[in-house]
Amino acid sequence: MTKVISLSEEAYKTLKKLKRKNESFSDVIMRIVKGMETKPLTDFAGRWVGNDLDKIFKKILHERETIKTRELKI
Repeated sequence: MTKVISLSEEAYKTLKKLKRKNESFSDVIMRIVKGMETKPLTDFAGRWVGNDLDKIFKKILHERETIKTRELKI
């Protein structure tokens, strides 16, 4: 199924620069989005020690508390 979306001129030019030969714009977007997938925090278990762990954990909690969400009407 194909969907039509609108892009600003700047967004289009940026995607066009990222587009590889024989790659569709959908492919470009999927490649970028896959790179943004989140990993569970348990993947990082045991990688930090001492004070670093406390600082990182506090930073993660702070970021989670300050995240702003928005509602999209479809």
